[in-house]
Amino acid sequence: MNEKEKSDLSLERVECSKCGALWLNGKHMWRTGKVGDEEALSNLVCGLKNYPECINPKHKIGHYYGDKDTWEKRRGVLDKMNKEIKDA
Repeated sequence: MNEKEKSDLSLERVECSKCGALWLNGKHMWRTGKVGDEEALSNLVCGLKNYPECINPKHKIGHYYGDKDTWEKRRGVLDKMNKEIKDA
C-alpha cells in the first residue's frame, strides 16, 4: 500500500483583541479579503485609541505614516466628490 501524500499546508490566524484586525500567515488582511497595509491600519485604526495591547507590528504610539491612507485624506476625497456633484 502506498502511504497517502500529506500536505504541509498550514494556516496561522491572529486577531487583535481590541480592534479585530486580522493577520493570516503573518500578512494583514482587510475585512474585504484584500491584502492589508499595516501602516494604513495604524493611521486609520490603531492610532485612534493607542491601546498598549495593539498587535500591529507597524503601530507606534504618536507616529503618523504621512504617505499612507488617513481619515483626513478620505475626507478630502469625499469633499472633492461632493463639490463636483454640486457644481455639475
